[in-house]
Amino acid sequence: MSKVLQRSYEHWNKDRMSGWALSKRCALICVMQAGIMAGAEGQSAPAAQAVPKIDAGLGSCTLELTITTPDGKPAAAADVKVHIAYGFGGFHKLDLEAGTNSDGKVQFTGLPARVRRPPLEFRASKEQLAGIAEYDPARECQGKHDIVLEKEKPAEQ
Repeated sequence: MSKVLQRSYEHWNKDRMSGWALSKRCALICVMQAGIMAGAEGQSAPAAQAVPKIDAGLGSCTLELTITTPDGKPAAAADVKVHIAYGFGGFHKLDLEAGTNSDGKVQFTGLPARVRRPPLEFRASKEQLAGIAEYDPARECQGKHDIVLEKEKPAEQ
């Protein structure tokens, strides 16, 4: 092999090896930074959870509810139910149920603008606590309401 080709091959091989080592170093640095960032995320305040949405598929109205306990804290994993009678004579009926996120929020979308015997009653409950929000989509198509859960009163006989 000629001296020029020999030297060229040695430089190429040396450059290739240093390139390989460089890319290994870059990969190592990236992994370390990802670990540091993951550790930093664990120490920061938790990110807000996505608001659960349930779509009735009956119209364009939306209601966002925030459920809280008597002491004002968000009621995570509370159940929210609504019975919707709609259409001519209210012959069509739909029952919806959804759970709240860790911030006590839930959103009902696709609600009809006209319902039979308004307002709709959204009933929230968690353990022995319960609360109700009334919502009339004809008056307020895009709404936000709060429900404060309270101890359930015993049924009168």
